Amino acid sequence: MHAFRQVRTKAPCRVDLAGATLDIWPLYLFHDNPVTVNFAVDRYTYCDITTHESPRIVLRSRDMGVEESFNSLAELRAAKRYKVPVLALLVRHFAPEGGFTMESLSEAPAGAGISGSSALMIATSTALNKLTGRGHRLEKLREIAQNVEAQVIRVPTGAQDYYPAMYGGVSAVELTPEGVIRKALPVEANELNQRFVLVYTGAPRNSGINNWEVMKGHIDGNRAIHGNFDRIAAIANSMRASLEAQDWDSAGRLMREEWGYRRKNIPGITTPLIDELVAVARRAGGTGAKVCGAGGGGCVVFLVKPGAKEKVASALKTAGAQVLDAKVASTGVQVRAVRAPTGLAKTSRAKSRGAK
Repeated sequence: MHAFRQVRTKAPCRVDLAGATLDIWPLYLFHDNPVTVNFAVDRYTYCDITTHESPRIVLRSRDMGVEESFNSLAELRAAKRYKVPVLALLVRHFAPEGGFTMESLSEAPAGAGISGSSALMIATSTALNKLTGRGHRLEKLREIAQNVEAQVIRVPTGAQDYYPAMYGGVSAVELTPEGVIRKALPVEANELNQRFVLVYTGAPRNSGINNWEVMKGHIDGNRAIHGNFDRIAAIANSMRASLEAQDWDSAGRLMREEWGYRRKNIPGITTPLIDELVAVARRAGGTGAKVCGAGGGGCVVFLVKPGAKEKVASALKTAGAQVLDAKVASTGVQVRAVRAPTGLAKTSRAKSRGAK
């Protein structure tokens, strides 16, 4: 029944530098030239699918230590709740014929804010797209992943998280009435690698809630939030220009400025530890800092002066942060498939016809 015996994919996580939250529809429609600037990092998510002749479906998250199984796709579809909802809901959508075991793994720490879930959605969607022969292009997979993730977390999701997983590298994600457009930025990976430090501070107190709260305030007409996002949109455009010009001093200043506006929007975006880390990094040679994702914990990214990376990383570690070994991932989602033996595929198809 299956054309492939095994499908394996991996997709990188991301770090956002400016313009996050604006990518949640319809917020970006109310601001001038909104853009989100981000880059992919080599913290990966993985999806492995191994097919078998039985109709049984096994879903397993290796990093979460969770597994669930279903006797058939019909049983999976009939289930009211799932232990591994990201995998289960994507399987429901793609509806592959026949049985398989699907395993996922994420190298992103819990609640890190570096889009581990979104990257996993891209890895899993790509694997299922290959397995089922749907032939969707990457942009359609992004649309599917974004919509299914909203079903998982039950609040609106933004678009920017998926593009680093799709393409890798450094990106400007343009948010327009015509749609979301990703533009690659000409930033040398080695140059950026020497200028950023990524740390983990612990899982956020309210993962996935901060963005929803600020979005509701924006839609409800909170003028302060709207004005702050006007400034964030302008800063994100300036950040894009700074990266294109390799003006790292300006990039650090813009990161500091954006962080100030984000704190005004959501005071809970920071913690005492995060505030301490920002101050410690600045003294050691940091030029800018911001939380990744919705904040309240998770990861913080720092831009640093040339030659100051090791000093800043050491100071942050001493202050209580977990420094993550991370570099720019130049390549997006990758897929490798092993075809089923011809005889096995024919036998499976014959059994399938006989069962009808």
